[in-house]
Amino acid sequence: MSDVAKQRPSLLHDLLLLVAQVAAIALGVVVVFSFVFGLMRVTDPSMEPGFQDGDLVLFYRVGKQYSVRDVVVFERNGLLTSGRVVAQGGDTVNIDSRGLIVNGAYQQEQGIIDETTQVADGVTFPLTVPEDGVFLLGDNRDEAVDSRIVGCVPVNQTYGKVIGMFRRRGF
Repeated sequence: MSDVAKQRPSLLHDLLLLVAQVAAIALGVVVVFSFVFGLMRVTDPSMEPGFQDGDLVLFYRVGKQYSVRDVVVFERNGLLTSGRVVAQGGDTVNIDSRGLIVNGAYQQEQGIIDETTQVADGVTFPLTVPEDGVFLLGDNRDEAVDSRIVGCVPVNQTYGKVIGMFRRRGF
């Protein structure tokens, strides 16, 4: 063999290769978190006790076919927040002294803090959710800014479905 064939790659070559690999991985992460997944830091009490201030919420951006009880991310006043789907397009929502009514049936909801009540200066009930919309309520009903106030949220204005949550407190 010739001396050229026996030479090992230089340190500079190895470093450039390492930098290129790190850059490719970083680009892949950026693409995945720009188009497939998203992260949101919880800053409001709407979904307490499930989500608390400082938690990180992971959501899936692709495919926005939501089901009742899904938690979705949407924008309110320039900030990302979350709410639970309680009604979908075509459903009729009402709230009376006994609580939440969807399509004429009272809803038995698990994990809800406080009673579901109408909000002063909020939407007028009963209301029918538009075909391209969802009616979202926070689990912490007394503190939540949700569809009782902002109205139905068009599906195309949601960011995605929550698929995970990470506690950040105590580190």
